[in-house]
Amino acid sequence: MNPYIVGILVPLVIALLYKTSKSTKKRGVPVDVGGEPGYAIRNARFPTLLETAWEGVSTLAQLFEMACKKHGHKHLLGTRKLISKDTEVSADGRSFEKLHLGEYEWLTYGQVFEKVCNFASGLAHLGTRSEERVAIFADTRAEWFIALQGCFRRNVSVVTIYASLGEEALCYSLNETEVTTVICGAKELKKLAEVSGQLETVKCVICLDDEIPSSASEMVQSGRWRVVSIVDVEKLGRENPVDAALPLSADVAVIMYTSGSTGQPKGVIMTHGNVLAVVSSVRTIVTGLEDKDVYLAFLPLAHILEIAAENLIAGVGSAIGYGTPMTLTDTSNKIKKGTKGDATVLRPTVMAAVPAILDRVQDGVWKKVDAKGGLTKKLFDFAYARRISAINGSWFGAWGIELLLWNFVVFRKVQAVLGGRIRFLLSGGAPLSGDTQRFINICLGAPICQGYGLTETCAGGTFSEVDDPSVGRVGNPVPCSYIKLIDWPEGGYLTSNSPMPRGEIVISGPNVTVGYFKNEAKTKEVYKVDERGMRWFYTGDVGQFHDDGCLEIIDRKKDIVKLQHGEYVSLGKVEAVLVASPYVENIMLHADPFHSYCVALVVVAQSALKELASKKGIAFTDFAELCEKEEIVKELQASLLKAAKAARLEKFEIPAKIKLLSDPWTPETGLVTAALKLKREAARKAFSEELSKLYQS
Repeated sequence: MNPYIVGILVPLVIALLYKTSKSTKKRGVPVDVGGEPGYAIRNARFPTLLETAWEGVSTLAQLFEMACKKHGHKHLLGTRKLISKDTEVSADGRSFEKLHLGEYEWLTYGQVFEKVCNFASGLAHLGTRSEERVAIFADTRAEWFIALQGCFRRNVSVVTIYASLGEEALCYSLNETEVTTVICGAKELKKLAEVSGQLETVKCVICLDDEIPSSASEMVQSGRWRVVSIVDVEKLGRENPVDAALPLSADVAVIMYTSGSTGQPKGVIMTHGNVLAVVSSVRTIVTGLEDKDVYLAFLPLAHILEIAAENLIAGVGSAIGYGTPMTLTDTSNKIKKGTKGDATVLRPTVMAAVPAILDRVQDGVWKKVDAKGGLTKKLFDFAYARRISAINGSWFGAWGIELLLWNFVVFRKVQAVLGGRIRFLLSGGAPLSGDTQRFINICLGAPICQGYGLTETCAGGTFSEVDDPSVGRVGNPVPCSYIKLIDWPEGGYLTSNSPMPRGEIVISGPNVTVGYFKNEAKTKEVYKVDERGMRWFYTGDVGQFHDDGCLEIIDRKKDIVKLQHGEYVSLGKVEAVLVASPYVENIMLHADPFHSYCVALVVVAQSALKELASKKGIAFTDFAELCEKEEIVKELQASLLKAAKAARLEKFEIPAKIKLLSDPWTPETGLVTAALKLKREAARKAFSEELSKLYQS
């Protein structure tokens, strides 16, 4: 046979066989379980539920100590040196803090372990006992992790509280758990001092910064609080060492207060075994994770996703460099112009992120490409289309040498935004759009895997495998979880549905938590133990299983509203579609059961809207005025309609009227959680007048 023909046919045959094997790969398989009837799936590679990936390790404290002894001289925790702080004033008179940050300064595993042991001993000398609870109320930083491990070493349960939590929720969380010691930064200490009269049990505050605010000094002088720095606690422990009191697997590691999308925050009780099961599961999924990896930590450590990630990274001997969402890239809001962001300096290989952050990266890249135009844009668009073709399974897309060429010529600059070395990205906390997932995957040249889980399951549930190129799904069950769908007749979701079984998602496994702190009624409502002793958590989310055992989230029980004429509208589903508009930064759909149509509050993307106004020749004095202009509202409505039609939404699902909002929704406003999820009830209350006017007009 002609060698040229062989050269063509052999790769085609191999590609065909590879494609066929990929399409038929079973990632999840049915499993026999007890409890309510339904359709249950387990991880195809693990016939039994995984509890630990490390022999002889059953707690987070054991995992950390083992890693420190094994990797003593390697880098563990890195923090950037602050060179200077400047204040810049914008044209409209607003002031912005800009930071000039230097290189990362590192602590080795051995140095961190020494600090942890000293902190644990110091904590004991301050009078903190194992049966007491300590709260950590601070932004993500190296000292947060050190304090966490120090508490674990004395078997002290840690109450985690978001740094952005409002005063009412803060007091509620601290009082309900009867916290005696709070660990916080100077900024959070000021907040504590302001509500000190409402805190019933706090006796001691450990400040992660050297500078103690004057408001806290007044509390010390009054004799109500003892305030010490973490440096002093470590010094006390170093001079008076105390033996470790290591926990057992069933001991409570964390009581995690969710910022909550409705009502008061709930404290989820997590044992060491719960969290370790998820850490172990991810260890088996993220291929090649080793001691040479570098992880960029910037998500809130008060979120279980970040706690699990950092414990995993430390457990395998990798390095953790700390950053913030506001200093992440060279163009981030707090980075002084001409200086480098966290990712550029650290050059991480592994990251965890929430969809809102990834959406911003994508928007930023597209804007730069569009702004350059000409040959640059044509080349980018062509390279992107070639990669899309390959990912969609075409043999004639960009593979092999062509892929390397496009990565070098076109996508290298995009990869440099996050340091140029990313080999794995995890997205969690909220649904990630298919467009963003494809974009990040192509431009960064690395797999981006979606996970699905809840605080109540320690962020464990499902996780996309590295070789799964699909979008819009959240993967197959993690090795520590069984995922079951049960019928929800009211919503029309049944496990007998064709072509895919559908229903409410319930999760079981060693990662399913104990319940809610001091809330037995709510615990009994959503946690149920079956006849085999398995504990199930009822998520309230609705999903469907694909043929390969992967899960897709399709609805949310609480988000469904019945309109006046009997149509059901899933608010979350529609919002996920409409946020695809380039002019939308955030959106809240609102449906009144006494009307036949929906309305929406739209938080607009400022740069995109200003660009639109410029193209249309629309004059305005300030951004709030622009959002009120009739022609702008019509353009936004048309953009939403386009997105809705592309997703084949029903007419009654599309908002008939909208209100444009000029101010962004941040955790500080109380309208979104720290994971940037919409707090629907809070938004309804805050904009009740605007929503009423939309229905009246």
